[in-house]
Amino acid sequence: MVDAHRTFVIVGGGLAGAKAAETLRAEGFTGRVIIIGDERDHPYERPPLSKGYLTGKEERDSVFVHEPAWYARHDVELHLGQSVTAVDREGRSVLLGDGTTVHYDKLLLATGAEPRRLEVPGTDLAGVHHLRRLAHADRLRQVLAALGRDNGHLVIAGAGWIGLEAAAAARGYGAEVTVVEPEPTPLHQVIGPELGQLFADLHRERGVRFHFGTRLSEIVGQDGMVLAARTEDGDEHPAHSVLAAIGAAPRTGLAETAGLALVDRAHGGGVAVDASLRTSDPDIYAAGDVAAVHHPLLGIRLRVEHWANALHGGPAAARAMLGREVSFDRVPYFFSDQYDLGMEYSGWAPPGSYDQVVLRGDAGKREFIAFWLKDRKVLAGMNVNVWDVTQDIQQLIRSRSAVDTDALADPATPLGAVTPAP
Repeated sequence: MVDAHRTFVIVGGGLAGAKAAETLRAEGFTGRVIIIGDERDHPYERPPLSKGYLTGKEERDSVFVHEPAWYARHDVELHLGQSVTAVDREGRSVLLGDGTTVHYDKLLLATGAEPRRLEVPGTDLAGVHHLRRLAHADRLRQVLAALGRDNGHLVIAGAGWIGLEAAAAARGYGAEVTVVEPEPTPLHQVIGPELGQLFADLHRERGVRFHFGTRLSEIVGQDGMVLAARTEDGDEHPAHSVLAAIGAAPRTGLAETAGLALVDRAHGGGVAVDASLRTSDPDIYAAGDVAAVHHPLLGIRLRVEHWANALHGGPAAARAMLGREVSFDRVPYFFSDQYDLGMEYSGWAPPGSYDQVVLRGDAGKREFIAFWLKDRKVLAGMNVNVWDVTQDIQQLIRSRSAVDTDALADPATPLGAVTPAP
């Protein structure tokens, strides 16, 4: 039986929100649990949208966090296709788009992020796409299949993870692909030029064309259809569809109008939370893509937009809402699949933060581990087609100790046996 005297409301129908609800019940919370999401689909995971589901290797049902019957079985109330328009902190309630008011004792903001929009002429054409929601993936999957059948051209703005995974999916269908990227290599702001070139080579071998050092300036069309994409350097690329993959912005509108502390965009944006995922209001928490967490291990405020952050952040916030002691210090982690390359990345090493890159294995065969170091301390590691090493990599990061770089580079030395530097 549900105890109606306590109500925990979760705004956001993604992985973080669904896992928070699951954790509340698993931890014995007997009050009302309400999830409010502005999409009509049940809570789902986002990685398949640019991976298995987009490529056609996985079915649509595979993306959902729980089967639909799970929510009723665990007394989790769902308000799908319903937006929250305001948070009344004094009255501890949220206002829905239909005018309904819902009281909360604790509130979790798991509103996620939204794709950044191209600000060039032609973005209103029917052939311009984004990839963030399940509805986007539904549409883009059909588009890629049609481009493949008709020898059509796809232009992708952005060579980040979404852009590259979409390029791989498009080539799998047989579409022609051009990627436009202002940086000199793919993933430049994530893994730097040392490893970015490897991903450029991977895609070029599969027929992807890159145009680096420039941005889209115009999408040319006629009768609502895309015909070409122009870049700032004056080039024109044939295109039947364009995918904008230029990043995502945290959905902080509710938090801002409610007067919660935020982080400015120059520092990553998001809702500022402490290590327990609590906002500047003690009854409101934030998790997932929208949360900028003061990270106890890294000693910085960090907003992470990857699957693992939502998977673990939702449960951590739920426990904190229940009054448990929580210190969310997980090492950032994400993964990617492109053609026959699979990789996992742990840590945080943006350009300028490291002074050395150490490789272990054979980069030519794309079977290796890369480490980013500062003063011989491991900041991050990426294993490419090498498996079951994530725990060891994360332990090296957690140790915060300078290591013997010769041992780190030697495949004959188990990662667990890499010792501090002499």
